Amino acid sequence: MNKNEKYNSASDTRLSDDVFEEAISLLQQLIAVPSFSREENKTADLIEQFLQSKNISTNRLLNNVWATNQYFDVNLPTILLNSHHDTVKPNKQYTKDPFQPVIEDDKLYGLGSNDAGGCLVSLITAFIHFYHQQNLPFNLVIAATAEEEISGNNGIELLLNDDGFKSLQGDNDKSYKDWSAIVGEPTLMNMAVAEKGLLVLDCTAQGKAGHAARDEGVNAIYKAMKDIEWLHNFKFEKISSLLGPNKMSVTIINAGSQHNVVPAECKFTVDIRVNELYEFEEVIHTIQQNIGSVISPRSLRLRSTGIALNHPLIKAGIELGKSYYGSPTTSDKALMSFPALKMGPGDSARSHSVDEFIFVDEIKNGIEGYIQLLKRVVL
Repeated sequence: MNKNEKYNSASDTRLSDDVFEEAISLLQQLIAVPSFSREENKTADLIEQFLQSKNISTNRLLNNVWATNQYFDVNLPTILLNSHHDTVKPNKQYTKDPFQPVIEDDKLYGLGSNDAGGCLVSLITAFIHFYHQQNLPFNLVIAATAEEEISGNNGIELLLNDDGFKSLQGDNDKSYKDWSAIVGEPTLMNMAVAEKGLLVLDCTAQGKAGHAARDEGVNAIYKAMKDIEWLHNFKFEKISSLLGPNKMSVTIINAGSQHNVVPAECKFTVDIRVNELYEFEEVIHTIQQNIGSVISPRSLRLRSTGIALNHPLIKAGIELGKSYYGSPTTSDKALMSFPALKMGPGDSARSHSVDEFIFVDEIKNGIEGYIQLLKRVVL
């Protein structure tokens, strides 16, 4: 019997209803505590306390909580199980209390239930399932991280650059060369093997102030409108088989100080989802060559990412009958320098929606799905 056969036979146990109920309870507790980006300290406390109640030693860096399996071995490859515990703010159209977790018609309602609380508690439960096993062919690290919803610097990026976290690689060059990851985001438990990068541009059209009653000044709004029309109509040529074309959307516009003054400046923001066939610099250059507004990119960090279809995580998922696709949304996967699969219970279409919910059965299926996937991985 080889190492993987021993591992698979040892981990072939049925989960009790108590395991699922405990995961649902943890998610309800997380929903009840506001955890807007940069304000996740209380949910970090909850996650720490939950893991410690299982006699699991935890580590914390700001609002990022992480732990390793009991028999962690620096000589083995490592799989990172990562999801975030921050949320967006609820919009004004909510009809339910976003912080009151209620189950109705097998749906668990509450802010962050779908994005990404269901994924997080499912990954935590899967981690606990394997925590005490001595014969794992790889290490497991659970990381519940912050600031994903704002692509902040103090979330997974901070953790991956931390010397204490890097020490998990032993005396290696700290390049995470033997690492891979499962990033918990709602994908209906299908495999998002690629995702578009996110490029946000702040643009400024310059005009000249004047009195609106006379033929004076240069209206910056009209200049911005010409640029916005070009952005709306332009199509990048290269289309990805997994991710489709690049997509540009003007999402914010601001100009003017009062009704009778021709505005000298108009600012607008462009959200651009970039496929793997383009570098950000190429996209920026193309835009700047065709519009008059001054462009200022917010960040060049969140580039398009992908994981090879022959990677062990993907091969294991295919064995389970999972389909794979390219995701139009960006996640913390973009900040990882090693292969990462985005996968989790829930539906991305419900994220940031009014009266957000996740089906209770989706969490159960998420836990079982993660466990079955990990049991089939051969690194």
